[in-house]
Amino acid sequence: MTDKTADHATPPSGLSQFFKALGLLRESRIGMFGVILVGFWVIMAIIAPLLPLHPPNTPMVPLQGPFTTMEDGTNFWLGTDHKGRDILSRLIWGSQLVLLWSTLATIVAYAVGIMLGVAAGYLGGWWDEAISFFANVLLSFPVMVLYLIIITYLGSSGFNVIIAVTFATGPAIMRIVRGLVLDLRTRDYVAAAEVRGERPLYIMIVELLPNARGPLIVDVCLRLGYTAITIALLGYLGIGLPPPDPDWGKMIAEAQPLGSFGANGAIWPAIAISMLVLGLNMLADGLREISLRD
Repeated sequence: MTDKTADHATPPSGLSQFFKALGLLRESRIGMFGVILVGFWVIMAIIAPLLPLHPPNTPMVPLQGPFTTMEDGTNFWLGTDHKGRDILSRLIWGSQLVLLWSTLATIVAYAVGIMLGVAAGYLGGWWDEAISFFANVLLSFPVMVLYLIIITYLGSSGFNVIIAVTFATGPAIMRIVRGLVLDLRTRDYVAAAEVRGERPLYIMIVELLPNARGPLIVDVCLRLGYTAITIALLGYLGIGLPPPDPDWGKMIAEAQPLGSFGANGAIWPAIAISMLVLGLNMLADGLREISLRD
């Protein structure tokens, strides 16, 4: 007689793996500190509509310092910029844009890089030669030059930033995945799948990709931080996300011409970028530390 109660009490595999990974991450102080830093901005981005913030694009009182309280009782906890916009409001609403577009760009770049890397590593032959040649051509361009060419030609928009990030980082992801697959395709479970007559697409998706996920998860955290820096840098150069929505890089660029008067408007977005990227890097270090223990 089967124990149906025990089967019913077993959580879904995906959920159980999530809680297991979270439990393991608690063993790494670096990883947990990274979770706190990243989680702070994730929470801010989620609850931004619920917070009592001033409209991020509405001019109010120009160039006010931190902890300013006006005669009518209006508070500016981080001050205002040269156009009178509340810096705290723009900082928190800007976290939505940075997290949204950096995550989307990283996902698309990984989808393309993984697809090409698995095909090159497993199929080999002319597939490998053609994909590797195309990747090497793109990697021969300096990254910033490639960003400038693509964004200048296509125009400034979130969608075009995704395209630029995919072209710039997809080839590097492809090479990582290709190297992993070249090692994994010699394993016994791949040979067993080939003997069973499984199709190459099945082998690549079911047999190879799940066994390559460990190093890729760590790389995702690092690359997400690089993408956040890229979006901020493009915003600083004025070719990133279109105005008037708040962009951390654009906030720094707008404050720079003001000299000491604009220091308040530049330091807070710079701190925000540093916090987010540092958190992602520490999270990657924690995941790497856990994988080495296993």
